[in-house]
Amino acid sequence: MIVLASKSPRRREILGRFFEEFEVVPSNADESSELPPREHVVEVARRKAWEVYRKTGGVVIGADTVVVLEGRILGKPGDADEAREMLRSLSARVHRVITGYCIVKDGKEVKGAVETEVEFYELSDEDIEWYVSTGEPMDKAGAYGIQGKGGLFVKGIRGDYYNVVGLPIEVIRKVREML
Repeated sequence: MIVLASKSPRRREILGRFFEEFEVVPSNADESSELPPREHVVEVARRKAWEVYRKTGGVVIGADTVVVLEGRILGKPGDADEAREMLRSLSARVHRVITGYCIVKDGKEVKGAVETEVEFYELSDEDIEWYVSTGEPMDKAGAYGIQGKGGLFVKGIRGDYYNVVGLPIEVIRKVREML
């Protein structure tokens, strides 16, 4: 049994492309940490996976994704003004998307992190206002979703597209190996 320890519809969709049967059991693990970004996402993913594994057993996948610009984590915006500020800061720049993961099976864990570089086009005030008005940025790290309307802002990526969405292919491959 595969269990996704996440309430993210994007992670659920990605996992569903590769596995027909799995359960979704959202984690209530603490997501705070003072660690640097890469270590932060791995630790949060680890907490999520173990919390759910203790309840369900099976093969449990925990993941956490952040957008990092100049060493600073851009989480989910608290309101429209914060979304605008994040999008302005990403305009015409390259940032990193880091997803930490932890897969637990038989009381043992496999963990790691995947990084993808994302370059944005220069965004006008009109671009930003339009996008914020769609509501799409509000539940996404860095205030954009590459798989949705926010994809219009992405000039290019270097790395795993699925990582930017929230569940890297590396995780899918490792889960397949563990089954």
